[in-house]
Amino acid sequence: MPAMPVAERMTAKEFLALPPREEAARIELVNGELVVSEASPFHATLQGRIFFALELWVRAQPLRGRAFFPIDVGIDEHNVYIPDVLWYAQGRAPGDEDRPSPPPGLAVEVRSPSTWSHDVGPKRAGYERRGVAELWLVDTAAEVVLAFRRSRPDAPEFDVAVELGGGEALSTPLLPGFSLDLGDLFERS
Repeated sequence: MPAMPVAERMTAKEFLALPPREEAARIELVNGELVVSEASPFHATLQGRIFFALELWVRAQPLRGRAFFPIDVGIDEHNVYIPDVLWYAQGRAPGDEDRPSPPPGLAVEVRSPSTWSHDVGPKRAGYERRGVAELWLVDTAAEVVLAFRRSRPDAPEFDVAVELGGGEALSTPLLPGFSLDLGDLFERS
């Protein structure tokens, strides 16, 4: 479902005051408009595989931060995103009562037909503007991962872009020793 048209843009404060949402549908605030998406089974499978790989990496050694399933992330006055998977560096994870959460070190968005244009457009720009170190856009149609990174922590924008597909492994300097085989990730059986 595309963005719901509104006469006046909603603020993040108004969005966060809405009644609790059902688990089946995710509602985000993008440029003051409500954007609704529902995950397909394949979307949910990829989301779970990415979270599981990150969680295994986090638990393999101490001080590797925390991985999360979707939580509200505050971007600015008119944007609250809900990435499919998030990772926070050690000591930077939100508390249980923090809402919205601060931007993560890594945000992962898995393609949904109704929201992909937001993921590659305004949401990518919002993550970049708020200092997210790395963004993975997982394209379920093309079976590739687009990774946008900063070449150094103080880089003002994503100045490294990598496209990876089947037969390749996703790794990142942000997570030393992490590797995800994309053939396994996109396996449909």
